[in-house]
Amino acid sequence: MQIQELSKRLTDRKNPVRVHLIGVAGSGMSGLALLLLGMGHKVSGSDRVTSGETERMQGLGLQFSTPHRADEVHGADVVVYSSAIREENVARAEARSQGIPCIRRAECLAAILHTRKGVVISGTHGKTTTSAMCAHLLRRSGMMPCHYVGAEIPVLGANAHWEEGCRTMVAEGDESDGTLALYHPEHCVVLNVEEEHLDYYRDIDHIKDIFNQLLDQTTGHKIYFAGCSVASEICASREGAVSYGWENADFIASDIHETGGTVAFDVVLRGDVLGRVELGIPGRHNVLNALAAIAVSDAVGTDFQMVSRGLGTFAGARRRFENKYLSPKLRIIDDYGHHPTEITATLQTARSFKPKRLVVVFQPHRYSRTEKLADEFGKALQAADQVFVTDIYPAGELPIDGVTSQTIVDAIAVNGDKRAVAVGPVVSAHHTVGNSIQDGDLVISLGAGNVHEIGTKLARDMAMLEDMLRFCETAGVKKIKLYEPMNRHTTIRCGGPAQLWVEPTTFKTFAAVVSYCRERGIPQRVIGRGSNLLVRDGGIRGAVIHPSGGDFSNVVVDGDVITAGAGARFKKVASVAAAHNLTGMEWMEGIPGNVGGGLRMNAGAMGTETFDQVISVTFLDDDGEIRERTSDEITAHYRNVPELRRNYALEAKFQAKLSDADTIRSVTEESRNHRRSTQPIAASAGCIFKNPEEMPAGMLVEKLGMKEATVGKAQVSIEHGNFIVNRGKATANDVLGLIEKIRRKAENDRGIMMSTEVQIVGENEFIF
Repeated sequence: MQIQELSKRLTDRKNPVRVHLIGVAGSGMSGLALLLLGMGHKVSGSDRVTSGETERMQGLGLQFSTPHRADEVHGADVVVYSSAIREENVARAEARSQGIPCIRRAECLAAILHTRKGVVISGTHGKTTTSAMCAHLLRRSGMMPCHYVGAEIPVLGANAHWEEGCRTMVAEGDESDGTLALYHPEHCVVLNVEEEHLDYYRDIDHIKDIFNQLLDQTTGHKIYFAGCSVASEICASREGAVSYGWENADFIASDIHETGGTVAFDVVLRGDVLGRVELGIPGRHNVLNALAAIAVSDAVGTDFQMVSRGLGTFAGARRRFENKYLSPKLRIIDDYGHHPTEITATLQTARSFKPKRLVVVFQPHRYSRTEKLADEFGKALQAADQVFVTDIYPAGELPIDGVTSQTIVDAIAVNGDKRAVAVGPVVSAHHTVGNSIQDGDLVISLGAGNVHEIGTKLARDMAMLEDMLRFCETAGVKKIKLYEPMNRHTTIRCGGPAQLWVEPTTFKTFAAVVSYCRERGIPQRVIGRGSNLLVRDGGIRGAVIHPSGGDFSNVVVDGDVITAGAGARFKKVASVAAAHNLTGMEWMEGIPGNVGGGLRMNAGAMGTETFDQVISVTFLDDDGEIRERTSDEITAHYRNVPELRRNYALEAKFQAKLSDADTIRSVTEESRNHRRSTQPIAASAGCIFKNPEEMPAGMLVEKLGMKEATVGKAQVSIEHGNFIVNRGKATANDVLGLIEKIRRKAENDRGIMMSTEVQIVGENEFIF
């Protein structure tokens, strides 16, 4: 179907066209749906996902289906598809087989634009903001134009709108695939022309050909940025050319003043000062975007004073230096910038806020762009103090050998001594970023893919963290962190992060933190040294409370009774006992955990268990009260104390016996030597399995032939079959996989069901 033919049919309101949009959830396609619905046509659409936007459009009349199906195109007069839809898509293939005309998104937009006096905003960067500005200014001037913009625009209400009574339409023109040449507008804007989208274009001359074709088809003003040499080359000599810029242009901005998220400037037209503008969004690059919008407003005959007031109320587009979070300690911004020029402008704007540190989370967009512009990205990102680079967003491209996020990290290192790190997939990158945040940081997520999810998650959890920080400051808790890696706090050195990490130092502050979490429904878990613990790779949701120092590290001797805080290491208890000529604690010397974990698990060694020597335990009970109970009131099983799974141990009293130093030293050395000869030195979580009735777990593993068995970087220890060791960057999934491998073999070969002694906690996948 020809564009002119479709345009003619779209103006016939008596005979609505049935249009089906494949990929309707995307920002560009949803805009078309809104325009077509506003024009009175019958619109259906499909996508692989449902979104808030598709639900809203259904309320306006869209017939939506998901996932894509072949029969959804039946009865359509024309099928429109986005650039993300491949030829083999079932709906697109069915339309071809049925002889239904199939056109690209830009062809449909061109047909709609032909029905109005079009204003096309084109260029490599800044199109969305400038298009939104133009539509907003014309609205504020009373024109109520139709508009089509490539992002959600809060100040406009939607990314597209059809106004039946107005003959003017502002549209963002996408140059990425050459379809810019389809438009025949009355006025056009050329913001800039750079080498970009080289997956489609041969070179800059090929890009200029497309822009020249647009300009040839523009009947009115050709508005261009005089500071761009290519834009000036293709526009300056044309009839109706109007320039804007910092100097030597028709429209000039002077006396520019930037303060805290806004920018003010005078507008000068060919030597005459039109007036002062206070722009409601930050950045010198937005001054240029505003000048382009002012030139468009002038071209269609609006009053400058109305334009000036309109710019003061413009609030920007989604993902264009969008504020995600703001507090006295932190600001989080999200921006769509994915080209070196855009990044440079965005970081320049960020610096105007004068943060203590500028932290960037950058998601490279396309392998081809990353490969060709790596050096330019490296230079642009030098403006940041810290850079985190996620995996590349492919945008439909296949990987290019050797091109990864590390390509950008290396480019930053080549261009200066800046700290940059690759952080893997977007789904978990916020954990590394959030754990590094400092007071006074400005954090920006940058990229055209799904990197905005990082800012959203950080904003959500920073709000929770800062609320807890305010409470903790009054309660006396001095250390609280976001996304603390649990591989720093477990002896096996693996596992995902704690969503919130809190370190109380007194019994009173511990009780206050527990109460705070309970009142707000925040899941909580108390963790000591992590010696009998395996944290899954998804991390621990909620608060992980780590009693540390202060009351929890105290070890006090009174006669033959030792009182030890829950955070005191067993090794320390044994050492203090020996220093006071007390025996009975020597077995603790070889256990890597602390008192709290030992009480909870009834840990033991050398034939002795923790509760063999416990006199009493002081704990925080379910109702928030601190109480003391004798060992007779506590039921302790082999590696299990049910009462301490509901309540939190704070300290314990242990019964020792007086002895002489030589005897104590001899028993201690025996315990130490036994441990060295039978247990691995490498990182482990201690014994993995409980001993089954048939035989000790270590012996069973050895008889199964599983000594030194591996999964990933996890390995059964050569020294002891009941230990799994981390041979270097093992994941929790590696360890769990090896545990399951041993369990299956024990069941299949011996009919023995093996139960884990190690505590396994946390989430399998990233849910926070």
